Amino acid sequence: MTTSIELLTVPEVMERLNVGRTKVYDLIRTRRLVSIKVDGCRRIPTDAVRAFITGQIGETA
Repeated sequence: MTTSIELLTVPEVMERLNVGRTKVYDLIRTRRLVSIKVDGCRRIPTDAVRAFITGQIGETA
């Protein structure tokens, strides 16, 4: 069984979170948002974005 993981670019994450480029890289740098590098290009799994959002919701509840 093969599982497919969707990877997002930084601009796609910016749009989904409605934040700027610097904020996305800050979240990556502080390890609040998981990312990988593919041939020098930063990619963020959609599950990581979902986990970040869920964590933020949990903190405010």
